[in-house]
Amino acid sequence: MELTTFKPAYGTGSTNAVTATSSSISIPENARSLCLSNLGDEIVWVRVTDGASTATTADYPVLSGQQVTIAKGRPQGTLSMVCDTGLSSSLHVIAGEGF
Repeated sequence: MELTTFKPAYGTGSTNAVTATSSSISIPENARSLCLSNLGDEIVWVRVTDGASTATTADYPVLSGQQVTIAKGRPQGTLSMVCDTGLSSSLHVIAGEGF
């Protein structure tokens, strides 16, 4: 993995509604990093896997208004996300390289 400034894979970004029911999106399997921007008012928990999965509140939290870059393995191609019971938020996800 490259330890350089994040280089986005332009054209791969998406903004996703997140609710208390776990949902998943496909992400580029060959990307090494994901930049996650929580655009909403609630915490979003995320999980990266190489197959179907369900995110829970025991996974990685992305706080409201926070942007984080996380590493991912290859060929992980699924990002699952969830909010706590009764809450919702919005998460922008873009793949890339570096941090």
